Amino acid sequence: MKLEQASKLRILLYNPDNGVTQNFMPHLWMFLLQALTPSGHEVVLIDGNTQPMSDAELVQFVLDRRIGLVGIGAMTRMIAKAYRVADAIRAAGIPVVMGGPHVTEVPDEALGRDGGPRHADALALGEADETWPRIVEDAARGELKEIYSPVDAFGQERKPNLADYPMIPWDSIDLRQFNRIPGFFRPIMRHFGFEWETFHIIPIESGRGCPYGCEFCTVTGFFGDSIRFRSNRSIVEEMLKIKERATSSRGKAAVFFVDDNFAINVKRTKSLLRDVIAAGAQLSWVGQISANLLKDEELLDLIGASGGKWIFIGMESLDPANLASVNKSFNKPADYARVLEALAKRHVYAITSFIFGLDNDTPGVAERTLAEIRQWPPGLPVFGQITPFPATPLYDRLLKEGRLTRPKHWLEFAPFQMAHTPLKITIPQVQDEVLYAWKNSYSPAAIEGAIESIADEPAAYKISHLMSRLFFRGIYFPQKGAWGWLKLAARNRGAIYRVVKDSLTRWHGAHPPASRRDFNGKLEPASIERAQPDSGGD
Repeated sequence: MKLEQASKLRILLYNPDNGVTQNFMPHLWMFLLQALTPSGHEVVLIDGNTQPMSDAELVQFVLDRRIGLVGIGAMTRMIAKAYRVADAIRAAGIPVVMGGPHVTEVPDEALGRDGGPRHADALALGEADETWPRIVEDAARGELKEIYSPVDAFGQERKPNLADYPMIPWDSIDLRQFNRIPGFFRPIMRHFGFEWETFHIIPIESGRGCPYGCEFCTVTGFFGDSIRFRSNRSIVEEMLKIKERATSSRGKAAVFFVDDNFAINVKRTKSLLRDVIAAGAQLSWVGQISANLLKDEELLDLIGASGGKWIFIGMESLDPANLASVNKSFNKPADYARVLEALAKRHVYAITSFIFGLDNDTPGVAERTLAEIRQWPPGLPVFGQITPFPATPLYDRLLKEGRLTRPKHWLEFAPFQMAHTPLKITIPQVQDEVLYAWKNSYSPAAIEGAIESIADEPAAYKISHLMSRLFFRGIYFPQKGAWGWLKLAARNRGAIYRVVKDSLTRWHGAHPPASRRDFNGKLEPASIERAQPDSGGD
């Protein structure tokens, strides 16, 4: 049955969780599509990571709120949950449109053309900046099509021009569900007189695309190998909005630049960071940058001065043969320590990602990796197994070699479990290596050791390290609810005591006053005054 002509829709954009791990920040796609929705339609956002609901509860929410269209975006690791939720919503008579990297690569699966059940009424393939407004208007007329693709008059894929990027209204969006301060902890903060009780990690993109083409990665296939950038001005304005909101709402905010390689064009990144500093738009931020691009001293200085706090580096392996096998030879393990030390000198630390189960890995790879990590400045190491995502060169190679053990592993999501047979190590051994690495990186002793290694740093950095380590530990060892957090705090009471003590007695650490910066990277007022030349008479 068709809806009335030009009906106004109430739309739910839903990001599913995978039932195991939780994301630390919201996904950008929901906010971007909300900003791109034609006027007159209402958009509601739910992230399953922060508002967990059963399928029945979500369906009831949709019916109670009279939702007319549900949009679901999901990466491969969440697709099984996404399909299940979509099935329940469609069974209630509400149309569902799905998008994201997974359904773009295997659209027949979502549409039931591969022999399985159908999960979606429509698909938004590729980047939906251009197609989303058409989807909404078609749904409002009751004329939803099966496939929406951004193509030109010749049928060739067309990538959106980020020069006309929409302004996301961060100053007015309801972000309550994304507050990273646990609910049970907020009254404690109020009791002790903290000036803020909300903390939000806000996703921003400054560009799309990656030319590297790592064998296991989905990025080049989805966003392309040509890099497109937003204007510096639009990014600075967005950061100023976020900063203003945090200040006016008695909260704190940090930015995660979700670009797959934030410094892929070093000259451009330096220009952006200079503009951020000039506009006073500094916020604590995290970004993804490959190690080979972190050798430019001026870039490192600008990262620190603009508020950069953590850099995610996909190191993957310490073995050059492994890196070559997945087309990532631009990583040079011999340079890792030097890069991390250079960052640490600017009070910037690294989230280092490692993959086990690569073709040249053998038993003991976890301890060999940890032995090297222990020599580096403290960071946040993360570990996983090599996973063949659909339509990647890795998946195609393993399929051709007959090594896939679970060809559709995403339909039976199992975290930290391999889906193919490695060459020099068994599947159970890989799982043991991953467990060993997490257990020994995030034990109470390891956390306390990391805090001790930055004993002379300002207390704010110790607080950042401690909280980040406790959150990152939850990737592999989830702590949920007040009781889980209390038990975790008890186990880590030594590190917590050290940080609390230093916060009360050595807030600025051992650094000279003239070099003190606030947590967003700006020189503190007293430091600026000391640095000014004497302008008085003689």
